[in-house]
Amino acid sequence: MRTRKQEGQVIRIGDRWYVRYWERRNIGGTIERKRVTHQLGPVTTRGKRPPADILAEAERHMATIDSGTIPADRILTISDFVERVYLPWVEMYKRPSTVKGYRDIWEDHFKPLCGQVWLKEARTYHVQGWLNQIAAAKLSRNTLKHIKSTISGIFTLAKQQDYFQGENPARDTAIDPRASEPQETYAYTLEELQTIISLLPESAATAFAVAGFMGLRHGEIQGLLWENYRDGEIYVSRSIWNGRVNDPKTRKGRAPVPVIRQLADRLGMHRLRCGNPQSGPIFANGLGRPLALGSLVNRAILPALNRCERCGKAESDHEKADHQYRRNERIPEWHGWHAARRGLGSNLYRLGVHELVIQRILRHANVSTTASYYIKSAADDVRNAMTKLENQITVNSQTQTDTNGTPAARNRAEPGAIQ
Repeated sequence: MRTRKQEGQVIRIGDRWYVRYWERRNIGGTIERKRVTHQLGPVTTRGKRPPADILAEAERHMATIDSGTIPADRILTISDFVERVYLPWVEMYKRPSTVKGYRDIWEDHFKPLCGQVWLKEARTYHVQGWLNQIAAAKLSRNTLKHIKSTISGIFTLAKQQDYFQGENPARDTAIDPRASEPQETYAYTLEELQTIISLLPESAATAFAVAGFMGLRHGEIQGLLWENYRDGEIYVSRSIWNGRVNDPKTRKGRAPVPVIRQLADRLGMHRLRCGNPQSGPIFANGLGRPLALGSLVNRAILPALNRCERCGKAESDHEKADHQYRRNERIPEWHGWHAARRGLGSNLYRLGVHELVIQRILRHANVSTTASYYIKSAADDVRNAMTKLENQITVNSQTQTDTNGTPAARNRAEPGAIQ
């Protein structure tokens, strides 16, 4: 259908100038001809006629409308695009946990702000305004980065599929520089790992030992199979998230992981307790299906670690005690399965293992991820490092100087000196 050229009608509404014109748009899947009003700028003069700069802006905007090449069926609101195009695309190509993260960001943060904005009309100042409003909720810097990355991904796909033209409007936006730094993540020390394992009942103790001595992810532990345990190694072939079976997170995630002797002994005992199976989940529930580690935490791990300092009872069993519950601080706290994975990286680094080797053990795609997030320096490591510096300075400072900064004469005679 041929589109006739429009000049638009410049009108004043309140303290703003607008231009009105007709445009065919996709409304709920139906192409309709709609009357569109586009804001041009504020009213800055007393006259009833629009000033020259407003007329020029109207002419510029109508030129983009008349020369626009986006098909009518691709002129959508941001909400329609995200829910009909973007999220289905994410579900097709991304992991379920990633899909949930994107959907949560869209529904919790962006949809209330920009859902009814026409996608093709979004500009950088619009996106910056949305980010500023979201930042008012006092979110951390990393969270704001994830949110900005999501909106940028929406416009990237829109450009790729001809729903949007021009530069990605999220490109030159910035997150609030006053946003709080993310909280430091935790990594269990080797001593904490051993203490926790000694306190947990089976099969929680063996599952946690796998996390601490192999560095497997939460979903990978749930997906472990006996048939993939051979020749002193476990081959990670799958990951389970919310009951859904997926491939490992990365290509390197499929690499075999060596099983140290202490863990091999524990896995052997666990296998005997399970009836010596040759196949199926290593950690299974009563029905033989993969054990949900979330329920294992609530049912076995937290009661074992959160105990009263005075009577030793679990916090959940302390209601009828004749004294107030006070947690035993000598027992390590629960910081999640991933704290054990980070702990393995940190513990190996303290033992002098090179970062590249730790990367291969943890099966990261990039060594920078290993160094940045999985190698933690304890306070003792920092103090020992500064002590080494202190001792080195002492060794190199034996040459003394006088008040003018001139090196003092050495005690021993220089070669050729007159005695």
